[in-house]
Amino acid sequence: MNVRKFTASTSRGAWSLVREALGPDAVILSNRAVDDGVEILALAGEDMASLSEPVVEKAALSESTFAALAPQHKLGHTPTLAITSNVTSQTDTTEINSSELNDVMNEIRSMRGMLEMQLTEIAWNGQHKREPVKSTVLREMLAAGFSASLARYLIERLPAGSSNQSGMEWIKSILTRNLATIGDENEILEKGGVYALVGPTGVGKTTTTAKLAARCVMRHGPGKLALITTDGYRIGGYEQLRIYGKILGVMVHSVKDEADLRIALDELKGKHTVLIDTVGVSQRDQMVADQIAMLSGAGSQVKRLLCLNATSTGETLNEVVRSYMGNGLAGCILTKMDEAATIGSALDIVIRQKLNLYYVANGQRVPEDLHVANQQYLVERAFKLKRETAPFQFSDAEIPLVMANTARAMNDKTLREVILG
Repeated sequence: MNVRKFTASTSRGAWSLVREALGPDAVILSNRAVDDGVEILALAGEDMASLSEPVVEKAALSESTFAALAPQHKLGHTPTLAITSNVTSQTDTTEINSSELNDVMNEIRSMRGMLEMQLTEIAWNGQHKREPVKSTVLREMLAAGFSASLARYLIERLPAGSSNQSGMEWIKSILTRNLATIGDENEILEKGGVYALVGPTGVGKTTTTAKLAARCVMRHGPGKLALITTDGYRIGGYEQLRIYGKILGVMVHSVKDEADLRIALDELKGKHTVLIDTVGVSQRDQMVADQIAMLSGAGSQVKRLLCLNATSTGETLNEVVRSYMGNGLAGCILTKMDEAATIGSALDIVIRQKLNLYYVANGQRVPEDLHVANQQYLVERAFKLKRETAPFQFSDAEIPLVMANTARAMNDKTLREVILG
């Protein structure tokens, strides 16, 4: 395989040499300004095509694209290969060995990433001037905590001719339509079944379990409910739930492994509802997989409800959902709503991951501070809670930079599943 070097006094001249030697499908590896003009490293298209995926990613540029990106006589500096050779003419061939191939491909990927970011930034700079409504709506979504990629996906599909008000109403309607909730408590209180509350440490699983237990007792009485805890690690974990159970008149059973859980569920199969309070496990801990396996192998249809901390960042919540997803979640519960400065990131993850939102919890009181999720209320609240402090708001000059980083994120399949109409 040959990487060839071409030099000329201008970028157009160098590109002409590339076309004459390698054809129109040549792949540009790097370009830079040198003392006597412009230097280009290029690879023949057929050489690039012969390489197997995923090591190689084709990045051929047309003449018009190259000319637009590389002004005459002076090219911007981009990452270049550390290859030395004696240049005796305007065209010279430099051999590279296979060990350098990955470096070449990394250079291509880096160049493509920077190019995508720069083009996106330029596009958004222009759009801000042409379509100020989109910029206004975009700023509102970012301030509410929604991800830049979801915001961009929706903004690009904003109906033409929208005003600031109609644009925001459209955005809210799309978010509301894509936020799945149970609608009423009959999903859990009337149907009953076995529910396990899972999630990371400190997310409020035990308190939320107590709130659900109180609602079940008020609906069916203490005789129809059973509580189970697997939290044998945290000091006082069992005692906390036992105290709640004593107040409600419900027995609390403690289990430590899958065999214990299977026996307990078999003994409690006559109960209308069984709530399982699990031990909190970091999403990066191997114990998450063990916990999922224990609940899945318990012999009964255990429905897992994931507790998500509304104060966490979108990146953290996304990681939590992916870790706890297992073979599928029945739904989720948003906790610590009263502590969250913004809730857009939490709603963003619920929408992306197609989770069924059961409840939202906004305090420590049992059972008052637990509410059935309402789509319209949550979306409206997200925009009312948008950041008020200057350090967390984006200026007009910063928005194009934020959008530039979404170029690759737009390929996320979860965005394509957002229902627009």
